[in-house]
Amino acid sequence: MTDSSPLYDALVLGAGAAGLLCAARAAERGKRVLVLEKNNKAAVKVLMSGGTRCNLTHDASPGDIADAYARLAGGAEGKAKARWLRPALARLTPDALIALFAAEGLATKIESTGKVFPESDRALDVQRALLRMVASSGAEVALGEAALSVERSAGGFVVATSRRTLRARNVVVAVGGRSWPGCGTTGDGYAWAKALGHRVVPPRPALVPLTSTERWALDLQGVTLSDVRLRLIEGERGDVRIDRRGSLLFTHFGLSGPVAMDCSRFVTQRPDAIQWRAVLDLAPSVGEEQLQERLAERGGQTVLSLLGEVVPRRVAEATLGQAGVPLERRLAELSRAQRRATVDAVKRPTLRLAGSLGFKKAEVTAGGVDLDEVDPRTCQSRLVPGLYFIGEVLDLDGPIGGYNFQAAFSTAALAGDSVA
Repeated sequence: MTDSSPLYDALVLGAGAAGLLCAARAAERGKRVLVLEKNNKAAVKVLMSGGTRCNLTHDASPGDIADAYARLAGGAEGKAKARWLRPALARLTPDALIALFAAEGLATKIESTGKVFPESDRALDVQRALLRMVASSGAEVALGEAALSVERSAGGFVVATSRRTLRARNVVVAVGGRSWPGCGTTGDGYAWAKALGHRVVPPRPALVPLTSTERWALDLQGVTLSDVRLRLIEGERGDVRIDRRGSLLFTHFGLSGPVAMDCSRFVTQRPDAIQWRAVLDLAPSVGEEQLQERLAERGGQTVLSLLGEVVPRRVAEATLGQAGVPLERRLAELSRAQRRATVDAVKRPTLRLAGSLGFKKAEVTAGGVDLDEVDPRTCQSRLVPGLYFIGEVLDLDGPIGGYNFQAAFSTAALAGDSVA
């Protein structure tokens, strides 16, 4: 390195959703900014997300977004995450984010679930809008140039890349976590954070499909139920860790869909996943007493015929078979135990969980840089002045539905507006 080495106001490590927006915000303030990206293409994860549609936020207030984080994690952990995130959400709200993209010519739409997508249903249009923001801001982007190390120096930082050595007053770590490693998110940011004195909460997959060896569930491969209640039960005592309601997909390996993926962060928290069970309510809009009344009133109807009115026939066959109830037996002929088992076949079929599909199929990472060591008012390190952490590299994971992108964009805006 020589004295002629360029001195940037900020080096942003990672050209994902968070990194690009942060760079644009900082450069718009007159800062000299360079974004380093190991991939030959920017925002690779944006292009893959939402089935290549990119669910970029959720139709909710900032408070509702924060509350969703609190509910997902639960307890003191959830409250702490929500409290930490609120300043960032106040800086860039969901409405403000939508307006930001609209100013770049990207129209959006709100689906019935509250998810916000580009009107075109093309993640490519989100990526292009981000790149336009960066280009108009004056920030530079270096693709195919990986940051290898980050070290403190007099007056700032020295960053060694695969091509050169760079100096900067500030460094923003925006390289994501470990989910979807094919996008280049291989956990680089954790090593830099640790080297600079930060604690990293052990990363684990989140928003990831769950695996099971229960034959009745695997035989339902391809079946989707739009409204299912899932309670995640831990250990022999049957402690309920999370209770969620939403769409569920049965797969050849276990369970997927929003309701299963929201619950996954708890399963991946412990290696002894064999202790986890999923208790399902396959028809939460049908009360248990209502179902009991139907059993009593329709004595001439078969068990399968009745349950086929409540859940898809294929599902009724699988759960009744698991419960040991004869499918063609008339309701009037059922014993008390069989009537109970018939109700349970809809309201509480249970399957043991074996684990998850891991980081390779996880949409986000739970764990990351400890939030206690990052100032929520700026996203700057409390330990190292001039060092910022944004997006998924933080110990901050939310539910499915655009919440994680919103957190990434909001923390990016906050850091971009704060770098000196």
